[in-house]
Amino acid sequence: MRYTVRHETIYSYTDPVPICHNRVHLVPRTTPYQACQGHELEVYPKPISMTRRNDYFGNATDYFSIQEAHEELRITANSVVEVIPREVPKAAKTAEWEQVAAGLRLDRSEQGLAIFHYSLPSPRIVPSDSLRIFAAESFSKRRPVFDGARELTQRVRPGFPFDPRATTVHTSPAEFFELRRGVCQDFAHFAVSCLRSIGLAARYVSGYVRTIPPNDGPRLVGADASHAWVSVYCGAAGWIDFDPTNDVLVGESHITIAWGRDYGDVGPIQGVFVGGGEHTMHVGVDVAPLEAIA
Repeated sequence: MRYTVRHETIYSYTDPVPICHNRVHLVPRTTPYQACQGHELEVYPKPISMTRRNDYFGNATDYFSIQEAHEELRITANSVVEVIPREVPKAAKTAEWEQVAAGLRLDRSEQGLAIFHYSLPSPRIVPSDSLRIFAAESFSKRRPVFDGARELTQRVRPGFPFDPRATTVHTSPAEFFELRRGVCQDFAHFAVSCLRSIGLAARYVSGYVRTIPPNDGPRLVGADASHAWVSVYCGAAGWIDFDPTNDVLVGESHITIAWGRDYGDVGPIQGVFVGGGEHTMHVGVDVAPLEAIA
């Protein structure tokens, strides 16, 4: 399936902003199941400088600076992405979760250490006893790691209602656990924290879901905005992605932008600016199959 993706962000300020520096993650990743076939980033006012490089996690990252007074900043990313169905292993054929967790600590290869990195605490995700206890309900002794991860993410949606007013971008997994409601960022952070609490490697993934579902199916939560989910390392089966917000396996309706330890590594737009007074932000995302446009 080929998609066009349009992600527009507009910042409006009550006072002029004379200078700003920004980092954005808006380029879709190229992976075994996804290919970015075109990408264009438009910024207004025009930046004095703009560069692109891959960050530590391999995400394409754009940096730009504006050094003229402005009361509005408009960032628009247009992409064409091809996504193919993912092969998901049968649950019983994945390793027991204890073996996967133990193996992370023993593999000293470059690849093994990179995976182990995702089992450690990060700035926004700190494992805790309460989250370990919650996760343990899904990871009984010798259970296949895929089975446990799938059940864990299935328990999030019915027990934690989606509520865009309940949390902020700074809400921790522990706070979300107490509130029992939040948004996709909270669901992903919570799942990652639970998995790391029992020694597994899990990464935070940012991306999009298609705006109009296929075959008149239910509309996925996260359409019209950036979305987030969790990727779990399942040993020889590799990384498998789960969307706890929608209680589905990540598939052809999902587009991956970036992954890292938590939201702080992959936020779509991050930056600093001088002045500006009060400001508001408007974000609009549209993901449409090319077949629907033709």
